[in-house]
Amino acid sequence: MKKLILFSLLISVNQILTAQSKKDYLVTISTPWGDMHAVLFDKTPKHKANFLKLVDEKFFDGLLFHRVINTFMIQGGDPNSRKAKPGEMLGNGDVGYKVDAEILPEIFHKKGVIAAARDDNPEKASSGCQFYVVQGQIWNEMTLKDQMARSPKRIYTPEQQQVYKTIGGTPHLDGNYTVFGQVFDNLWVIDSVATQKRDKANRPLVDIAMKITCKKMRKKKITRLYGWKFEE
Repeated sequence: MKKLILFSLLISVNQILTAQSKKDYLVTISTPWGDMHAVLFDKTPKHKANFLKLVDEKFFDGLLFHRVINTFMIQGGDPNSRKAKPGEMLGNGDVGYKVDAEILPEIFHKKGVIAAARDDNPEKASSGCQFYVVQGQIWNEMTLKDQMARSPKRIYTPEQQQVYKTIGGTPHLDGNYTVFGQVFDNLWVIDSVATQKRDKANRPLVDIAMKITCKKMRKKKITRLYGWKFEE
């Protein structure tokens, strides 16, 4: 079964890499507060292929944002959350496989990025289904230096530091988790989810269900409608 899944993923990766460069997938994440739109990065092809595969299967529809922490992130994708009882501990559900890490220094944890959750495996391989969207916070010069000190081997460019000082994010996660997408509009929806009342396990007291769809579109149309600029 695992070999079959891996084979399917490799096919999906190849399809994405050979797809017309003039088009890409617009991802829509729907919540009770509204929709967020996103793209997934070609630089993380295994994660992109896996996420699109799950979206195509409607895997995420009806799942919960089961872990929310204000000024940090919102997390979902646990298949056990679909029919979870109130107060039930969530976060351990999976799909039986991991995705190889695709951690790149140029893709960092600014507000709105989509990243893969994972356990403590030494390879930093990602969960096959659980993901989080970064909310984070804005850092000043002193607090950002403290954050960067937690990743002493990582070199932050001036541009990345400026993003953390203006848009915000969670820099201490950099280098430890694969970031594979970016929400580029309605970032306030992240704030709305992240600020909900929650229990001691950070599960919202009122269930927050999601629905995720994707549509292949011309890149120029995505740019025209949403302002997202693709790399040349």
